[in-house]
This record gives sequence, structure tokens and C-alpha cells, in this order.
Amino acid sequence: MTTDAFLADCRARLAFDLLSNTWNSVVVWALRDGPSRPVELQERIGGISSKVLTETLRRLQSNGLVDRRADPDAPSRVEYRLTPLGRTLLAPIDAVGAWGFEYGDQVLAAQETARTPAPRSSRPTC
Repeated sequence: MTTDAFLADCRARLAFDLLSNTWNSVVVWALRDGPSRPVELQERIGGISSKVLTETLRRLQSNGLVDRRADPDAPSRVEYRLTPLGRTLLAPIDAVGAWGFEYGDQVLAAQETARTPAPRSSRPTC
């Protein structure tokens, strides 16, 4: 095993891939306080379609981060909860979120600068 995060077989790259998906971290964070039904998650998250939420929950489940439980009396009623492995992602997600709160304004300012066209020179060209 290697620790070079840029190589395909590196476990660090696996972690970066999990966290880089737009919705993975958001859904994990939304589940931090306990089990939730998909409709509750969708209301809590906002901006996520039911299709994308379902895909995200399945992806997290297939990676061992989320557990799906169906109510035995009402099989169509399911809820999702973080597994112990999924809970280990809360600290890194919290750290990235704290970084965003601290440096987000600087990133937004840099993005705005990059979008603003450079002023044209008023000097005549020959």
C-alpha cells in the first residue's frame, strides 16, 4: 500500500473521493443527530431532489457509511442512520465546514475577482 494520495490504489484517495461528491458530506452531516426518513432528510437539506437523495443514500450505503432500515410493519417506511464507520466522517466534515466558515469570504472574493474582466487599456495601439 502507498500513501501517495494521487495514485489510484491509495486509501487517502478513496477518502477524498467520498468527501468530494457534492451530496455525500451533506447527507452524512444531516444524519448526525440520528435516524431520518428520506422525506425528512429532503426537507432538512433543501435543494436536493428525491432522485439525487436516493442515489446518494444508496452510494453511502454501498460504502458502509449508512444503514437502511425498513419498518417490519410498514415495509415502505424506511429510515437511514449512520453506521459507526459513517460517524467517523463527522469530525473531518466538521473540520472542512469550519475551514469554510473561516475562509469562505476569501474564496468568494477570489471567485469574484476571477469573474471580473480586466479593464481595457485606453492607450491607442499602433
